[in-house]
Amino acid sequence: MILHGNQRGGSKNLALHLMKDENEHVEVHDVRGFISRDVMGALTESYALSRATKCRQHLYSLSLNPPKDKDVTDEDFIEAVELAEQRLGLSKQPRIIVFHEKYGSDGELRKHAHAVWSRIDTSRMKAVQLSYTKRKLQDVSRELYIRHGWRMPHGFINKHYRDPKNFSLAEWQQAKRQDKDPKVLKAMFQERWSTSDSLSGFGHALEEQGFILAKGDRRGFVAVDYKGEVYSISRWVGVKAKAVREKLGEPDNLPTVENAHAKAATMTAYRLKELRDVQNQKVERFKAVFAKRRAVLAAKKAQEQERLKILQRQRQAREDAHRRARIRRGLIGFLDRLTGRRRQMELLNAQELNEALKRDVSERRVVSETYEQQDQNLTAQDRDKQQAIQATNNDLRRDIKWLERSSDLDQSGRDDDKNQQTRNRDGPEPEM
Repeated sequence: MILHGNQRGGSKNLALHLMKDENEHVEVHDVRGFISRDVMGALTESYALSRATKCRQHLYSLSLNPPKDKDVTDEDFIEAVELAEQRLGLSKQPRIIVFHEKYGSDGELRKHAHAVWSRIDTSRMKAVQLSYTKRKLQDVSRELYIRHGWRMPHGFINKHYRDPKNFSLAEWQQAKRQDKDPKVLKAMFQERWSTSDSLSGFGHALEEQGFILAKGDRRGFVAVDYKGEVYSISRWVGVKAKAVREKLGEPDNLPTVENAHAKAATMTAYRLKELRDVQNQKVERFKAVFAKRRAVLAAKKAQEQERLKILQRQRQAREDAHRRARIRRGLIGFLDRLTGRRRQMELLNAQELNEALKRDVSERRVVSETYEQQDQNLTAQDRDKQQAIQATNNDLRRDIKWLERSSDLDQSGRDDDKNQQTRNRDGPEPEM
């Protein structure tokens, strides 16, 4: 059942729409929580209450459209309204339910429903806060399709259940750290069941999630993952074994649990090999990146050293000229020798020259040490990154080896006794 909802004002226009005579039949099924018993009066009442607050969109309007080829009862509509009401947090709010019957473009008379709630909480005189309504309604719609056994539109397939052959390295590492949530698994099985109409379709849908459809020990249908875990289809979908056979037929042509495990393990190992190749390519890219960064750093160091060298030469020339100017010539210079001033100037010049040389050496050392530290930091980053990638590659190598070993054991029929002792053929119990 498709659910569309939105917050809105315009109570008069909404009332006119709900009671519009273009429908073949209009039935006001329920008016709850209002003093007025008709649609126009009830929505006008909600508007009057909203005037005491700052809320302009004082209504929440919901339309409910069942699948075209399904006969939906009034009770089914009420169940859907109450489920949406609970998820949206509107259970205690005044409500109107209206049924419409209208001819479609194909000439068929179809029934749909509208539900409208007042958002004004009279105990607090505030509007009920509604968040993530689109997501919540989609979850309700998905649950209704599963509950009624209707074929689910592909747009409703949960994006969480992506093709595991395209899982990322981070997703694989996360999956190893934690077991799959039984509730998520059950929802996945139910979605795949509701969107499939044949044995091959259901098998392909499960394979997209990393499960291989197989024949169980008691000729039942089971799904097997890369770990060799076995899941009973009837139990995890929530239908009787008879209903499974009516939809899928007999499992005679399906692989055994061991062969299915081998196929699932092989499929997962293939993807891990792809990830390992990506990691190896990443190593080469990082090497090139770090080599380029190091070359840029070396060029910047050489450029800075050359710039400092030129500056020091220019400064040295100015300082040499200043020191030479202190040594006077001619008669004054002769008098400076006699009075000892020349000796003092020569000593001062020698002292300043020594300090200038030390200063220049220190400046060159600072530049050199600065870039050496940057180079060391770059080298450390390179080393840490290489080690991290190598550790990940080692993990991938072990996982691939384990999966290939599992595949070989099941394909060759070895280890059957161990499998019989450790594997639960009916699979783990799903959470209800």
